Amino acid sequence: MATTRLDIRLDEEIKVRAEKASALLGLKSLTEYVVRLMDEDATQVIEQHESITVKDSLFDEFMVACEQAEAPNQALRSAAKFAEESGIR
Repeated sequence: MATTRLDIRLDEEIKVRAEKASALLGLKSLTEYVVRLMDEDATQVIEQHESITVKDSLFDEFMVACEQAEAPNQALRSAAKFAEESGIR
């Protein structure tokens, strides 16, 4: 696997605590601990910003509304065309 460097400066107390936590978890190095934390946090942040969770009842209401929706009117078709032409997703 290809790797890249990340140079950071941090408070000595934070480094000491991180080294202790790394050792308590049985990790080989502080780098392994930091990479693990970054990966876990990045995954969580991305998931929070790229997904949505709704209650079952709200989803059911949404699906009923979609099923009962009428054909799009001219204003909606125009808005969709504008969005597509503008590259809006």
